[in-house]
Amino acid sequence: MAEKIHQRIDEITAADTIEMMIKFHIGRCHPLTQNRKEQLNDRGMSQKEFAARMDMSEKHISKLINGDVQLTPETSVRLEMVLGVPAKFWNNLEAIYREKIIKADAENTMVADEEIARQFPYNEMARLEWVPQTRNTKERVIYLRKYFEIVQLSLLESDKITRITCRKLTITDKRDLALMAWAQEAKIKARNIKTAPINIKELISSIPKIRKMTVLKPKDFCPKIKKSLADCGIALVFLPHLKGSFLQGASFMDGNKIVIGLTARANDADKFWFSLFHELAHIVLGHVGLLNGTTEDDEKAADKWSGNTLITPEEFEAFKKNKNYSEESIIQFAKEQGISPGLVVGRMQLEGIIKYNMLNNLKDKYEIAI
Repeated sequence: MAEKIHQRIDEITAADTIEMMIKFHIGRCHPLTQNRKEQLNDRGMSQKEFAARMDMSEKHISKLINGDVQLTPETSVRLEMVLGVPAKFWNNLEAIYREKIIKADAENTMVADEEIARQFPYNEMARLEWVPQTRNTKERVIYLRKYFEIVQLSLLESDKITRITCRKLTITDKRDLALMAWAQEAKIKARNIKTAPINIKELISSIPKIRKMTVLKPKDFCPKIKKSLADCGIALVFLPHLKGSFLQGASFMDGNKIVIGLTARANDADKFWFSLFHELAHIVLGHVGLLNGTTEDDEKAADKWSGNTLITPEEFEAFKKNKNYSEESIIQFAKEQGISPGLVVGRMQLEGIIKYNMLNNLKDKYEIAI
């Protein structure tokens, strides 16, 4: 057989090679396997002798035959010397074999990614123009891979890729996938925001200035907050709410900057400010970038920091002791604190001092421009 192959080698076409591949290597059988047996049997040569003639270890030859290591051009030249079959013949078979492996693996990956893609709020993402419109599942997989800048969607579960400051995320939870999609859009938008190097001390010193902005309107405080945070190495991004994400905000590291994303939907002022300061708390308390996400204690600590920073705890306790919860009293206390009255109302509702349907007229409703 060796002589026949040798005589025809210059006449072998791509079709011939493929035909031989199918004949000899059904499934994932490496191209050397069948040819090696026939070649060595014709010569009465053992695998041990074959390895010696190739000047390679028996272990490497075994791996080569089983397809565990790739057949290199150098090895193909050695095969030509030992078996008399030109190197280009072996290289052609190796290329076809590897292509089959890649296509088979790609198909398996596609099947798994299609299942993940079905869990995303794709229609909503397309409506927001984050991804192209399509009903084809395979196309959705491709668009989502490009959107997240990964070769397969299962990688979204990697701690090295998704480091949103919250509980550990999984690709089996629709809420988590919606959050990942929302955070990715924040990351993309943040790339256009120039920031100074990250400076936590500068951020801490800026907190009182940001707190005073609670009395302003969104059109006035939004650019000021963005500028103040950018000077500290933080990119603030406002995004539409994504159905199913159940979030107000998120924070994470992206390269040499920290990103804070906040939902831009009609919302009470107190919820907006609490969400912003909650994310600032994660940064100040060192929670951003944790490999395993935040713990329940981390979230409670961020809640406490946010509430106590917005309203001085000692003075709030004194206010509660008076038990005068009239509008005039709340407005006066808020003025003394230098914050919006709505923040005081929200805190009172949260602590059960008043019901959630009381004094909401003191709360502003925000519409944040994206």
